[in-house]
Amino acid sequence: MQKKIYRKSKSIKTIAWILGALASLFIGYQVYTYFRGNFFTPSGETVYIYIHEHATFDDVVKQIEKKTKPRSMASFIALAKSEGYPNKIRTGRYAIKNGMTNHKLLNNLRKHVQAPVKLTFNNIRTKAQLAGRLSKQLMADSLTLLSLLNDSVTDVKLGFNPETVVAMFIPNTYDVLWDITPVQLLKRMHHEYESFWTDERKQKAKKAHFSPVEVATLASIIEEETNHKADKPIVAGLYMNRLRLGMPLQSCPTIKFALNDFALQRITGVHLRVNSPYNTYKNPGLPPGPIRIPSIESIDAVLNFKPNNYLYMCAKETLNGEHYFAATWAEHKRNADRYAAMMNKRGIH
Repeated sequence: MQKKIYRKSKSIKTIAWILGALASLFIGYQVYTYFRGNFFTPSGETVYIYIHEHATFDDVVKQIEKKTKPRSMASFIALAKSEGYPNKIRTGRYAIKNGMTNHKLLNNLRKHVQAPVKLTFNNIRTKAQLAGRLSKQLMADSLTLLSLLNDSVTDVKLGFNPETVVAMFIPNTYDVLWDITPVQLLKRMHHEYESFWTDERKQKAKKAHFSPVEVATLASIIEEETNHKADKPIVAGLYMNRLRLGMPLQSCPTIKFALNDFALQRITGVHLRVNSPYNTYKNPGLPPGPIRIPSIESIDAVLNFKPNNYLYMCAKETLNGEHYFAATWAEHKRNADRYAAMMNKRGIH
């Protein structure tokens, strides 16, 4: 009888030991997934999840599962719930690095530790295009951004108006938070604008009798006129000659802007009759504001313009972005006739 009791007791101890070992393994695995790598990304690259307003915990979990290969999603969910995260979800763009732990990811999500985006914008003609380009890179929607850009009260606070506010945007690459608000974004762009306009640039603008906005306005016209870097300072000098003499700028790109038709290949008399403050054939001086967001290269071309005696310019018939420049109407007429002949030959009306 005692042997049976002994064997039974030994069996119970063995079973208890096995169960204890299994429990230890389970607990150990849970600890491992909590504190060691739990999220593994395809090819080992960093991936990003985007949490919008009104996103639920399930939305967050689905994104993580879609973009990573977790050892145990259940362990992350359990930890998140234990720390109350489902009720405190914050918007943002969050990085998940290969081998990231539950605690590290959850800590970033809870404390709003985001991975900034590289915000870029260039080759922008209108505020609508700008709002669209920005909204593709940020959480903010384009209509809200456009409405703010068109808001005169907001613009005036920043030192601009709805016609000149695009001059505040200096094309470059900026690190910004994905969920930055439209108001915060404008303040950030204003800060970058102030940093760009150094004392040296301001002095050059003043010497040319321009304000920074006027520099941007002329630079926008020059950028539409030519994509040839060497021509830009020459074009700037030509337009300054016209402004000094009180001659209309007579810039075809301003007509395209006034008509909101940037596909026009040939400007004719019909187009020149458009009633718009941007029609530089009718109105002397600079238009009310930039006709595009000029590049830094074009802005600096105005600030470092090349003095000359030119009053006229005409695109070369090669259409390679270069121009003929002339000091007299007769010389310009010969250049223009060559260009017109080429356009006629190509059937461009």
